[in-house]
This record gives sequence, C-alpha cells and structure tokens, in this order.
Amino acid sequence: MPPLTETVEAAACTTTPDLTSLLGKDEQEIARVMQICNACRYCEGFCAVFPAMTRRLEFTAADTHYLANLCHNCGACLYACQYAPPHEFAVNVPQAMAKVRGRTYQYYAWPSTFGRLYERQGLTIALALAGGLALFLVLAAAMAGGLTDKPLAGNFYAIFPHNLLVIMFGAVFVFAIAAFVVGVVRFWRDISPARDAVPPGATELAKARGPAAVEAVTDIARLRYLGGGHDEGCNEDDDRFTQSRRWFHQLTMYGFLLCFAATSVATLYHYLLAYEAPYPWFSLPVMLGTVGGVGLLIGPAGLLWLNLHRGAERGDAAQRPMDRGFIALLLVVSLTGLALLALRDTRFMALWLAIHLGTVMALFLTLPYGKFAHAVFRAAALFKYALEKRLPNRIAVGSD
Repeated sequence: MPPLTETVEAAACTTTPDLTSLLGKDEQEIARVMQICNACRYCEGFCAVFPAMTRRLEFTAADTHYLANLCHNCGACLYACQYAPPHEFAVNVPQAMAKVRGRTYQYYAWPSTFGRLYERQGLTIALALAGGLALFLVLAAAMAGGLTDKPLAGNFYAIFPHNLLVIMFGAVFVFAIAAFVVGVVRFWRDISPARDAVPPGATELAKARGPAAVEAVTDIARLRYLGGGHDEGCNEDDDRFTQSRRWFHQLTMYGFLLCFAATSVATLYHYLLAYEAPYPWFSLPVMLGTVGGVGLLIGPAGLLWLNLHRGAERGDAAQRPMDRGFIALLLVVSLTGLALLALRDTRFMALWLAIHLGTVMALFLTLPYGKFAHAVFRAAALFKYALEKRLPNRIAVGSD
C-alpha cells in the first residue's frame, strides 16, 4: 500500500476532464480539495461535510453546491490540515466552500436577475436603504399629524393605520417568502437524493424522510456543527477553540424567532380574539419581543466583532460587505425596536415608530438577497445529509 503522502499527491494531481468542464473556477477548487481530502480522511469526524464527501469519488456542480452549504465554516479542518497553506497543495476547505456558497445564492436567486444583489448588498447599501425608508416614513408621519404630539399610550395605529401596515409589510413579507421558497426548491431539485433513487431506493428514501427531518431540525436548533467537530467550538483568531461563535449565532437565531413569535401572537390576538394593540408590558407579545430584541442585540454585536477580527484565510473576503450589512441591519432593527418600546408612552413615539418600521422593511426587502440566505440553504443541505446517510452507500468507501 503506498504511503499516505503519495496517495494524497496522486489525488491532488488527478483531474477528470468531463467533470471539470462542467464546473466553474470555484467549483473546480472544491472538487480538487475534496479529492485530496478523500485520500487523507484525517478530518472525517469533524463535521457533516467529510462523511458526505466519502460518498463521492467525483464532484459535480450540484455536489459542490451541496457540500458548500453543508459547511458551517467553523475552521477546525483548516487548523488541523497538514496540507493547508503554505503547503503546495494549498488545501483551504473553509475558503473554497465560502466562495461557492456565495455563488449558490446567486445561482438560485429568484427572480434570477436579482442574483447580482448578492454582490452589491454591502454595509453602505443596507444602511442607506434602511435610512431612506425610515426617512420616508418619518416624513409621512410628520405630514399626518406631527412627530412629537402628545403621548398616545403606545397606540401605533394612531400614527399608521393597521390596514396600511398590513398591506405594506404583508406584501414585502410574502415576496421574501416566495423568493426563498422558489430558490430553495430549485436548489433541492439539483441536490435531492431522489434524483438517483430507483426502486428499492425510492422506498428507502420515503422511509428515511421523517427521521431525517427530525435530525436536521435538531441539528439546526443546537447548531451542532458550530461545535468544531469535537464540540469544543470554532477556531477564531488563533488555533484555540471557543464557543463564542455558536453562542452568538444562537442568540441571533432565537432572538429573531422570538420577535417573529411576538408578531405572530399579536396577529392572533388581533384577528382571533379581537384584542387590539397596544398591549401591556407583561403581555405575551411584549415579553416575547423584548427578550427577542435583547437577543438580536447581543448576538449580532458579537458576530460583528468576530467578523471584524476573523482572518481572511477563513472565508471569502468579497462576501464580507454582505455579511456586515446584514448584521448591521439586525442591530439597527433591534436597537430601534427596543428604543420604541422604551419610548412608546412618550411624545417621541411617532418618530421612533417611523424609524423602526423603516429599518424592519429594509431588513425584509433584503432578506432573500443577503446573508440570511445561508440559513435556508444550509437547512436544505442538512436535511439532504440526514437523508443520505440513511441510504446505502453505493461506493462503500466511507466510514459509515
């Protein structure tokens, strides 16, 4: 049996003309790196990427998109790799995956022409859009009756009528959901195990869907793969392990979900119980929104700090403006929301309501074309991984 180094060198030099001709430059880099990793297998237990890799001897464009979205960019494999730069093989899995993830969002964007927004949605554009919408609503509120009227006891609908808000934000929300659904359906059609499933494979696939969905949801809820492979956390500015990235992501994710739950509960109160806002401090919508707002303040602030201090070798530098723009919008939304809550019984309520609504609308308008897309595509990739590992490994060279 040849030594490991010779095996890896052979993998590094191997090319498959029919395969690489179908791949872009970034996808070719993933195919090259995965061929080396397939020969080495040192990182096989680190995360879902490497067991999924062992089920493939060649990597199509769909495979690279799948693996790129399965990667959580924890950095463990980069710091553990003996073939990482400055080695001549220059194996950098996190960076290769990050570049293709960005291409995935663009490729599957809906409408397709909006895919270029991923390249242009930076910090400046995100904040400018939020500022422009906030200014528009501030002027509208001023024309309707003033920004510093007498206290209105938190009655937002005295400034902007309920039906107007429903029409404005309902349209934006429905568009964002539609864009996500179309994009992820396109993505799933390309990566779905059903593409290759034939009887009895189709039967096995049907039986696996339920357990796979439960596993995928559990992994998402725990952010399992931000544990760095050994559940010690990610590698950040050096080779030490830290759980900070996992914690900040959880605060952000659950903060967002709690704020969404607050809006959902308020909607049920309004339409099912005829219980209209404003709601008291210790009502369920206000408590959910407050806790969620605090999570959306601490989590994004921590993620921004990590992003600013993270080495360039850990990802795609071209995507940093998009990442920071999304984080900044989350921070602005949470700050203005908490300020509105604190000032809702004062004469400044109308001003802060207009500012907050402008930032929320900017966030939802940019959701399908910014960093939030990673949550949707990664969920689909995790579901595919949970499905795939329950099916027979037809090449039978992996550990599972």
